Amino acid sequence: MQGVSASDGRPIDWGKTAQDYARYRPGPPLSFYHRLSGFGIGHSGQKLLDLATGTGVIARQMAAQGCQVTASDIAEDQVAMASALAKQQGLTIDFSVNPAEHCDYPTDTFDVITANQCFLYLDASTLMPLILKWLKPDGVLVISHFSWLPRIDKIAQASEALILEHNPNWSASDYSGHTAPAYPGLDRWMHYNGYFYYDEAIAFSRADWCGRIRASRGIGASLTEAEVATFDAAHDVLLRKIAGDTFTVTHRIDAHILRVGTSGGD
Repeated sequence: MQGVSASDGRPIDWGKTAQDYARYRPGPPLSFYHRLSGFGIGHSGQKLLDLATGTGVIARQMAAQGCQVTASDIAEDQVAMASALAKQQGLTIDFSVNPAEHCDYPTDTFDVITANQCFLYLDASTLMPLILKWLKPDGVLVISHFSWLPRIDKIAQASEALILEHNPNWSASDYSGHTAPAYPGLDRWMHYNGYFYYDEAIAFSRADWCGRIRASRGIGASLTEAEVATFDAAHDVLLRKIAGDTFTVTHRIDAHILRVGTSGGD
């Protein structure tokens, strides 16, 4: 997300959130994949690498669409969960535990490389030369985000206020939804080939939204087990006051598509 810090005052350990992440943190809606298809992305037979895959939401959907998928993540617990979910779905995906910058793939291997909700955590100066090596000629990089919008959604706003009460160091609050058709700093590496963003109301039950917030970096990935339990109880009380058993939360989905070839800076 443009303008969001990659770090907080406390260590962030995504492995701690693996169970909640897998169960409650949804990937982008199907509308996202339909839009990517219009750019020729996610078609059957394509070789695709999903970086910082988490529990494999992108990897698993792309495999279900017929792509030949490889995926990696730094968190071993997340990869174990991703692998288990793929097996349950009958999908074949080549998972590995590695930081994106330490992966090693042959030259000209992939048609598509995806990085969803993670690129701000990656070292672009190290990673971009590797991405250019791994992509085939005319291959594409897709950097995407799927984020709730606290400035226009009252439930998201209230949940964020509670997160900050329990974790004042959390720096990813109050996301404005700002996005622009030029991902910062990448035009010297690749040709900017496409861009889209839109908003969609995503359905949650109260339990699902509680789980989704627990899976965030401000709670499950940062706080102790006791602190998470204290927050969770307070969050349930809050939601019972302001929301029904089911509701929607407005999210912004965006994608930046860059293609191998003459860079925009040349």
